[in-house]
Amino acid sequence: MRAETGLLKRPSALVTRSALLCLVAILVWVVTRDAQQLWWPALLAVAGIPAVLTAHQTLITLGRFAEVVVVGLAAGAVAVAAMTAGVSGPGFAASAVLPYLCVPLAAAGLAERGREALALLAVAVAVLTVGGVLSGNGPSLLEDPRYVLACAQWLALASLVAAAVGMVWGGARQAAVTAPPAGPAPFEEATRLLTQLRSVARQLPGATLDPGSIAEHLLDEVKSIARCDRAAVLTASGGGRLVVLTESGVDRAEWETTIDADSAVAEAWASQTAQTAARSQTRSHRSDEVSSMVVPLIAGVRTVGLMIIEADVSAGYPADVVDRVVSVSAAAALRLEAALLFDEVRSIATNEERQRLAREIHDGVAQELVMVGYGIDNALAMLPEAGSDDSAETLRSLRGEVTRVITELRLSLFELRSEVDRHGGLAAAIAEYARTVGASAGLRVHLSLDESTNRMPAATEAELLRIAQEAITNARKHAGASNLWVTCEVDPPYARIAVEDDGRGLPDHRPDGHYGLAIMRERTNRVRGRLEINPRHPNGTSVAVVVGSPPGRDSVRDSVNAAETE
Repeated sequence: MRAETGLLKRPSALVTRSALLCLVAILVWVVTRDAQQLWWPALLAVAGIPAVLTAHQTLITLGRFAEVVVVGLAAGAVAVAAMTAGVSGPGFAASAVLPYLCVPLAAAGLAERGREALALLAVAVAVLTVGGVLSGNGPSLLEDPRYVLACAQWLALASLVAAAVGMVWGGARQAAVTAPPAGPAPFEEATRLLTQLRSVARQLPGATLDPGSIAEHLLDEVKSIARCDRAAVLTASGGGRLVVLTESGVDRAEWETTIDADSAVAEAWASQTAQTAARSQTRSHRSDEVSSMVVPLIAGVRTVGLMIIEADVSAGYPADVVDRVVSVSAAAALRLEAALLFDEVRSIATNEERQRLAREIHDGVAQELVMVGYGIDNALAMLPEAGSDDSAETLRSLRGEVTRVITELRLSLFELRSEVDRHGGLAAAIAEYARTVGASAGLRVHLSLDESTNRMPAATEAELLRIAQEAITNARKHAGASNLWVTCEVDPPYARIAVEDDGRGLPDHRPDGHYGLAIMRERTNRVRGRLEINPRHPNGTSVAVVVGSPPGRDSVRDSVNAAETE
């Protein structure tokens, strides 16, 4: 049994019932002109007390039945009184009281008490019948078709009202139950998930949540099962393309990265089933005998990436080998998805924080420094013979320093707001930053950009951009150079970013210089690359970051091992 909603016990319900009772009293007086008949509205008021003044379900139900009984008896009595006084007919007179039947029936429907509404309707029919037979000393009211028709109409209307109210209110309650919670509930869920993520990040070693390491470990496992002359793990990057997360092989390959082409790659992505083919899934490898296998990495119902392995033999992947590879990849897919999600959350949080810092610097320190500069300008304007006054010279020097700091802040804001555009690519982002910084510092910038149509993972591109920005900033601030050479080679999963200058280099005794180098090393380790800092002949410094392996190297791990031995 459902509990009462409590809606009818609110002050609005009391006002509604009071208004209806007043209307019934007026109508009874109009149709009978007999003040004694007004005791029927008074009885209805007494019967309706439990519905508005108590929360006890039994009393509320008894009150509704009492209202129905009073309405049924009042209809017959008012009809007889109207006919005796000759004021109106029995049907019209009964209609002064019968509309009140809608009140208890609608209340039962609102409380979703369907059986109670049917019982109230049955009681109403019975009381109206008995009241019609027993009313007055003359013929029975049931013999008057006008009275019977009025009773039937109002009973039908009260039934429809009860049914409509029950359906509407029940639907609203169901929608409230099934609808997603409003207010703080989504934030509570987000807080719970982020708390779990923080715990995972603290408990697991850093490499465990690195997508590249997980992909490399997967390829190592697969090599123990099947022959792999070439292999790669690809993940989605948006725009209907894939990015090469890691690869292995004697020669680097240009893998098929579109998922809307006619290839085993596209078929495996769409069908979420492993595909084998007798041709290479690269655009560069040509051989008469090739076997390739494309295995979708599925976490739950979502494809998070693809693993491609190839061998220069025919029929190299029978069904039993495919099954074993699929079994191994299924366990790795969940780990890879967790790592990719962690990278995405970290990237979103980092970008949001960079944008927030940029806004605060722009609206705070930068504006205040501009006002300081204006104040110095005003002070210079008010000084007499400013050209020969030592105070004026001091103010000019101070004004120049303020201008320099404002320029530095503007460049810092540009650096904070710089991001790798989804369509522009890493090389375009680095080139834009180098041109802007070079123009502000009076540097001649020489750009060499060689970027494949394939893309690096978004997190890797973001880290490489920050490393390049730090290297360019160091050259501008500390090198005293006239020229800046920026080289960007991107051929996923390989990338090399080099920044060279013809200045005096970065002195070892500068603490800020050490801090900048430490930041670049941290970022380089995060993308599993190596950082190369060397003097440039005849003068200057060369800073390069290398990720992945260039052509002719066996795997990404070669470059990482080389970095560890340095």
